[in-house]
Amino acid sequence: MAEQIPLSPAVSALDPELDAARNDHTHEIAPDLAYRRLGMVNVIFYGQPHCGNRLWVLIDAGLLGTKGLIKSAAADRFGRDARPAAIILTHGHFDHVGVVEDLATEWDAPVYAHPLEHPYLDGRAAYPPGDPTVGGGAIATLARFYPRGPVDLGYRLRDLPADGAVPHMPGWRWIHTPGHSVGHVSLWRDSDRILIAGDAFVTTNQESAYAVVVQSPEMHGPPMYFTTEWDKAAQSVNELAALEPELVIAGHGQPMQGPEMRRALKRLAQQFQRIAVPEQGRYLAHPARAEDGSAYCSVI
Repeated sequence: MAEQIPLSPAVSALDPELDAARNDHTHEIAPDLAYRRLGMVNVIFYGQPHCGNRLWVLIDAGLLGTKGLIKSAAADRFGRDARPAAIILTHGHFDHVGVVEDLATEWDAPVYAHPLEHPYLDGRAAYPPGDPTVGGGAIATLARFYPRGPVDLGYRLRDLPADGAVPHMPGWRWIHTPGHSVGHVSLWRDSDRILIAGDAFVTTNQESAYAVVVQSPEMHGPPMYFTTEWDKAAQSVNELAALEPELVIAGHGQPMQGPEMRRALKRLAQQFQRIAVPEQGRYLAHPARAEDGSAYCSVI
């Protein structure tokens, strides 16, 4: 079983008093950055509060059935009927794109993702099967039953810019962080060293239903049951740890900040094989690679 790196509650970037005062169904972690937890996954909102129409960005799009929750949180934060300038996807797994088709259509918004992720987002391919053999808890055990896609965003799907810029998010750049999926990206802002990690690493034990409910702070590798290239996952965590972020928000778990978080992330990077990689699993010996086509299960 992969090791755990517990973190003290002091590393949490949440401010309960601020959340209670604002009461807009999100947790603000920077003046222009907030998130809402929807079941087992986080969705992130970029933009100044009350900025209005087409002046904010949604990052990832939750689970099926959460459209109303995302829309109400966006309306509370940015204004009634305020539509985003864009939707940015860290990757296309079911818990990050659950309502992206509906939201993109209703908001008439472009959706940006890494080109290697496009086959899962334009109707061409499904992900490789989830791997319940990695162990760790009930969520991993059920992995074979999770939706594998694809969704079909049609003409709204766009490539992330080749120069690393993030559309409509000035000062941010995207970083290709494969391993959990072939086109996974993380988002980074140099000015305040904030990292949106996606599922390159997470801050809860995502394999365990109990841990997901309790949300105990923990530095953890990418969700094991959907990670298909462990060597690349290790390289991605190394690259992100080298940035020495001040604050991180992942796709699963609470946002974390400060020196203790950085030490834990560095330890995860240095000891990734022992801490993050399962003792068994179908993708350990047979990674699903984009370059050999095994990452894509054609549906056409």
